[in-house]
Formats: sequence, structure tokens, C-alpha cells
Amino acid sequence: MSDGRSSRIIVGWVPDFPVLAAGPQGAEPVAVVHRDEVVACSAAARAAGVRRRMRVRVAQSRCARLRVVERDLAAEIRVFEPAVRHVEGTVMPRLEVIRPGLIAAPAQGPSRYWGGEPQLAERLIAALGEVDLPARAGLADSVFAAALAARTGAVVPHGGEAAWLAPYPVGVLGAPRLAELLQRLGIRTVGAYAALPEAKVLARFGAEGITAHRTARGRHDRPLAVRSDPEAHTVAYAFEPAAGLLEPVVFAAKSSAEQLHERLAAAGVMCARLEAAVELADGRTLSRIFRHEGRLSALAVAERVRGVLQAWADAGLLDTGGERGVVRLALRPEQLTTATGRQSALFGERHTPEEIERAAARVQAMLGHRAVVRVELGGGRGPADQVRLVPFGDLDTGPRPPDGPWPGRLPTPHPATVFPHWLPADLTDAGGRRVAVSGRMALSAAPDRLAVEGYGDATVEGWAGPWPVLEWWWDHDRSRRIARMQITAADGRAWLLVVEHGRWWAEAHYG
Repeated sequence: MSDGRSSRIIVGWVPDFPVLAAGPQGAEPVAVVHRDEVVACSAAARAAGVRRRMRVRVAQSRCARLRVVERDLAAEIRVFEPAVRHVEGTVMPRLEVIRPGLIAAPAQGPSRYWGGEPQLAERLIAALGEVDLPARAGLADSVFAAALAARTGAVVPHGGEAAWLAPYPVGVLGAPRLAELLQRLGIRTVGAYAALPEAKVLARFGAEGITAHRTARGRHDRPLAVRSDPEAHTVAYAFEPAAGLLEPVVFAAKSSAEQLHERLAAAGVMCARLEAAVELADGRTLSRIFRHEGRLSALAVAERVRGVLQAWADAGLLDTGGERGVVRLALRPEQLTTATGRQSALFGERHTPEEIERAAARVQAMLGHRAVVRVELGGGRGPADQVRLVPFGDLDTGPRPPDGPWPGRLPTPHPATVFPHWLPADLTDAGGRRVAVSGRMALSAAPDRLAVEGYGDATVEGWAGPWPVLEWWWDHDRSRRIARMQITAADGRAWLLVVEHGRWWAEAHYG
């Protein structure tokens, strides 16, 4: 590790940025969630007991007035990009975006220009304040310590990270499973962990443990740098003619990120930073640097490129017309180091998320973008309403129904097959007459036989329901009044039926 001050890092942090990016909130308690977990919350929500990493239901039990907002990473990038450009133009010329709301930059040159590290921190906070973002800043010898120092606005003395980190709980080291184990062993602070012999830590906790141990000791051993030209690993995509829409560029970014990962893996290297640059038809070049550290998947790269492109388009820098369309997209890795490898599964080979993403991208390249989809769960009463199919690699930008409650929601068990279009069906009584359902959900007679198009007919052995569903009654074009029933037949099949305007349909099959 170098003893010079060239390693000094400044980090600017905007607290609760996902909440700010979600729009004006006022005094209302708000929580931004992702995959049923709170990722950020407002001051009013924290005062009511809501915390990060809480499950949504637990947070709602703490605060009955809590407004839950689904996280939109692309929107956060779009909101944060103007602030990044402002800081680049007024404080320091080159930044790294760790995530929306968190930026890092070398502090040596800017601190000399502004008269010292405290003055640089004050200027960074002021610049972010000029774009209405309340911020804090921290300085240290590493990005990790500087980001932690930004929470309190501290300037960690050069070479003093170990002493400064010592009182913090081990949870700040960013290894949740290791932190849980250390706490069970009675090791609760970073200082106590740093005091353990390095050889014992390596033998007991492995590679993850020794990495966290070196961080706790203020040692930032960088992997060996490799003598490899970043341009040799740069992946570029040319558009002919110029791309005037954002979607083709985003799709090219995902495909290019896949190629970049493969090139770096083949060369046995990884990058600490990734620059995404677009060349426009009018000769201009726009670029943005993201901190990578080998962890950004192709999907994550595509999400960041999408957000930055949209921000540039909103600012008028990226015209959708042919005159200023995108003619070239380039992904350029920076700070190449030797890849440290990854531990395989203990019991048998398992596909990693990166391998799954590569396989999905190949299938999409052959069969089309919508050939591979992922399932997104949501609210709704019927089985088709509760699931949305989103093309793999795309953000889920569709409307999300609220979490509920949902009176009349289909009870468990859930059907195995939901038909994309209802199948014509006929439910009759013992006299061969069609069974009707009254407005009070009463059957005209006991069901005796069921016929479904393409599946033949069979004797009804049992049923449950009917259950009424009245939706969108305030919207004439979307209003719907139906009833659902579950039917079991003598041939072993089980069905979810829908009756609408006296006509029976098969909505799903239980398999």
C-alpha cells in the first residue's frame, strides 16, 4: 500500500436518496422497497420504527400510515445524473457513481485546488445543495472508509483508518453472515475483530473473513495490477443508421456487457470501474463512469445505461432525432486487476446468476427479446392478475397494483396452469340445463357435468364457491362483474371456472 496521499478518497452521500427520487413526500412516512424489503425510508418513517432491510409487512405493522413505493433504479439514475454533471462542472472533473446518491472521487488534486480536504468536503456538499440534494461528505484512504465517514461528515486521518473503524459494529464490514457468526462468538466491534491473528482468521473464516479482517485493520491490499490495455477489452457497438430510440441502445448495452464479461473472464482479469460512452451523430461524446469491482452483472450494467441515457435525453443532450442519434456505444473497463476467482457450490454444480444471465441473453439473441421472461408477482384477485411476465433484462415499468387487501381473492391452492385466453366451458345440472349464478351467489342447481373445449366432458364430483368479483365499477370501459368456482371432475382434473353474463369459461387448470 502506498504511503502517499494519492490514495485519499472523497465520497459524497445523499441520505435517503431513493425516497427523494420517488418525488415530493412532505411529512408523510414513506418506505422505498425492493423484493419485499425496505431499502430506504423517510425520517418520519424512521421515527415510527421503520428500518432498512425490514420486511414490508413488519414495517407496515410499525407504521400504519406508511406509504410503500416500489424502487425504480432507472428513475433514481435519471434524477441523480443532473447532480453528477453539476458536481463535475463545479467541483471536480471526474467522478465514479457507486450508486444513485453515492459518488466517489480522488481527493488529492481537488483538495489542493480548494485549499484542503475540509474545504473540498464543504464545496462538494454545497454543490449538491445547489441542486436541492442535502448531502454529506467524508474523506479517507479507501472508498469503504470514506463512504462510512460520509454518514457523519468525518475526515479520517491519513493512516488512521484502523483506529477510526475500531468502535464500529462488525456489521459495517459488509459481510452479513460473517457478522452474525462473529456476534455469536462475542466479537462485536471492528476493533475486536482486527485484533485476532490473521492466520487464525484465514483458517476459521476463509477468504471472505480475511478480506474483512484486512479492511478492519486499515489495510487495503490491492490485487496485482495487470499490464493489459483496457482498449483491448473494450466492447463497442455501432449503429447504422444512427439509433434515435433508447431501447435499441439499452439492448445493445446488455449484449455488449455480456461480451465484456466474457472477455475479462477469458483474460483472467476484473475491472474496478466501467465507463459507458455514447458517440452521437453530431460528433459529441457523452460518458459516465460506474464503480464496478467485478460485481455488476450484464443486467445491472444495462439498467445503469438505461437510466443515464434517459437522464441525458431529459436534459436535451441526447436528441431522439436522426441529427443527434447514437452512432456508437462503448463499454470500457478501467483499473484492470487479476481476477481472484469465485468459490463453487459445495454440493454439485449449480448455475450462478451470471451464467443464467448469459444463457438468457443467448436465447434472446436467437429467438427474440420476449423469448425469455421472468415472473413478477403483484396484487390482484385472479391468478392471471397476480403475475406479470417481464422480458428478461428489462425493468418492470408496468403499473403495479397495491398490495391489498383483495376481497374476493382466489384462495389457495393456486392453479398450475393459467390459460392466456379463457377456454369456452359449459357447466350443467342433472337435467342438462346450464347452471346459473344469481346476484346473491346462489346456484340454480347442483352442478352435474362439466365440458371444457379441448378437454372433453366429465362428471362433477365436487365444487367450491361461487365467489363474486366486482372490479373497476367506477370505469365503464374496464368494469367487470364475474363469479369464480373451483370444480373437481371424475376424470381427475380440477378447474377454475368463471361465469360472466351467464356464460361459463375455464380460466385455469389445477393439473
